[in-house]
Amino acid sequence: PLSQRALERAVTKHSDDQITVLYVINPIFAVYEAEAKGLPAAKNWYERMKERADEICATATKQADKRDCEITTAIEIGDPTRAILEYADEHGTEHIIIGSHGREGVSRLVLGSVAERVMQQAPMAVTIVW
Repeated sequence: PLSQRALERAVTKHSDDQITVLYVINPIFAVYEAEAKGLPAAKNWYERMKERADEICATATKQADKRDCEITTAIEIGDPTRAILEYADEHGTEHIIIGSHGREGVSRLVLGSVAERVMQQAPMAVTIVW
């Protein structure tokens, strides 16, 4: 929902700009899944994540189409912060709009905040949508 809110802001406020929806598949979740459900459950992890990423990108495209806004979608694999920043750098991105869960306390310490790290490290403008 927060990513959808970020996309809504992008297509509303920046509809004349080139907008790319980036989905990052984080391989660390394969480890979590293997530990929680056993190695056999994690075997097809990438295929399931890729399918999920494709679904999310298709949903984003439909959401943008409703606003008569054309977007590009991309899927990367890796640490989300690093992947977002590398993608932005390689593609000359001038502005990143990202959703944030707004985690606090222990969950923030354990899970971190991709949005916050992107904001701190990005050389371009970053808008965090709550």
